[in-house]
Amino acid sequence: MTAASVTVLAGPTAVGKGTVSTYIRDNYPDVWLSVSATTRDPRPGEEDGVHYFFVGPEKFHQLVDGGDMLEWAVVHGQNSYGTIRSTVDDAVANGKKVLLEIDLQGARQVKETLPEAKFVFLAPPTWDELVRRLIGRGTETAQEQQRRLETAKLELAAESEFDVTIVNDDVSRAAEELVALMGLKND
Repeated sequence: MTAASVTVLAGPTAVGKGTVSTYIRDNYPDVWLSVSATTRDPRPGEEDGVHYFFVGPEKFHQLVDGGDMLEWAVVHGQNSYGTIRSTVDDAVANGKKVLLEIDLQGARQVKETLPEAKFVFLAPPTWDELVRRLIGRGTETAQEQQRRLETAKLELAAESEFDVTIVNDDVSRAAEELVALMGLKND
């Protein structure tokens, strides 16, 4: 695997990693966006194999135990998420620029395996905006929102571990900045 063709995007919960990644998927076909495996249930509108590979806990742990995960973590103390190594290897072998949209724990694991990859931290414009986004999406219970906000404080403190920070104050601008860092531009 050529780490130079891999870019890792991480940041706190509700910062808009998925929204920025979707914009890139829709506007930059030269970027291969990794699809993570997860043990959580799909949210409304999410499709298996497009947004995530939705797998049960047993299957997920088989992938981990078999060494088939590039990175993985239990997120917010509940569900497991991870990147299937072979999907990334195949994309790099086919000359694609790879974008991994993952959480902080996963980014740290990738940094151990692929230190030459580019590591990009997606930051909110303000804490209040992050809170507004999390509550506004309405996909978590109040208890889950509180748990995610506590986690977000820890995630924000890790910004210095990344090569570059992009502030997600505008989705298209943030996505274009990220794609430029990857050495691509929209034609």
